[in-house]
Amino acid sequence: MSSEKRQVRRSALKEPPFLRYFPASWFSSLGSWMVRFLLGWSAWEITHSASWVGVTAALMLGPVFVLSPLFGIISDRINPRHGLIASMSVHALIALAGGVAMLMDRFGLSVLMSLALALGAATSWHTPMRLALIPVLVGRDALPSAVGLSAMTFNTARILGPAAGAWLIQIRNGADAFFIGMLMFVISGAILIGLRGVGRRQPKPREPLGRQFKAGLGYVRHSQGIRLIFALTMVNGLLGRTAIELLPAINGVLLGAGSTALATLTASAGVGSILGGLVLTRQHADNRRLFRLVGLSVLLSALSLLGLQLAIDLWRLVAMVLVISLFTTIAGTACQTITQLAVHEDYRGRVVSLWTLAAMGAPAFGAGFTGAAAEILGFVPVLAVNGGLGFLMVIWLYSRRERLATLEG
Repeated sequence: MSSEKRQVRRSALKEPPFLRYFPASWFSSLGSWMVRFLLGWSAWEITHSASWVGVTAALMLGPVFVLSPLFGIISDRINPRHGLIASMSVHALIALAGGVAMLMDRFGLSVLMSLALALGAATSWHTPMRLALIPVLVGRDALPSAVGLSAMTFNTARILGPAAGAWLIQIRNGADAFFIGMLMFVISGAILIGLRGVGRRQPKPREPLGRQFKAGLGYVRHSQGIRLIFALTMVNGLLGRTAIELLPAINGVLLGAGSTALATLTASAGVGSILGGLVLTRQHADNRRLFRLVGLSVLLSALSLLGLQLAIDLWRLVAMVLVISLFTTIAGTACQTITQLAVHEDYRGRVVSLWTLAAMGAPAFGAGFTGAAAEILGFVPVLAVNGGLGFLMVIWLYSRRERLATLEG
């Protein structure tokens, strides 16, 4: 079979349902990154404290610990498209509240923390719904392509969203930037409303939420391969993802620069992630091959953190952030793909919500802990220690790769 034929068969863009959904993911991601940038920038502008930037990042990610399993159960019960429409409505309200608070000059620390927490809760709802919907839109052979394209979309928005936010702050104000973010969510929701006939499921008996949650935990607990993937996902989150979440503080401490430099660093992270997503679109639906890619990528991410002391100016830091983001994205999207390929459809929402717990909870903890430690020791030594420990951890986890066999057959 020719390489061209394999690529056509694996392309998610050849699947009409995914192609119809794709624009909604673009607008959703643009709005999300614009609002995340505005909250991170506001945290530094209000406090000039790495600890508070870390707290803000943790609040934007932390609710996944509590809410993601619940929303995973819900995503197994409902049409995930409907869940995404509700998510866009909540995201739009958060952006609207931020814009109104800035317009009225009431955007203080308490408002910032409240909006960050609300965004974290909305993300905890949105992510399991999105992950549950994507496999419904494509066939198994196209799933790596769909995951890779989704990562490219999300991370292209990582460039455009913050860049637009920084530009609007310079030529207008933060309130207008929040309002434009709200518009992105409204457009995404409108596209999803028009996406009829997608995500429908056969009705099933409804068990109590607690019983369904325990069943999902049991499914993960009895699969050594899935537990191994979850562990690597957490290590990946504690390394590169933590560094990316702390970019506002890294920019302020290492460079002493403002919103334009922060937008440049965030954009470089987006470029790295786009390239990482592109790598995933070229992969086969092969768990062993994907696992080797995960191990190598997390290893290189750890080594990149060890070399952060070389980043003594903006452009060197831009290059380092790009490399870290590249390997972090490859590892994260490959872990997600393996999980999606391995899980039984009846448990998909619950298992991917638990994967989300690992993928987003780890950097939430890492951002809070690393930000506090950096206040005392500085970013370079703290991230170097993280890189060294992560290097040892991934070597140990990769040595247990025989557990991957439980995902096959």
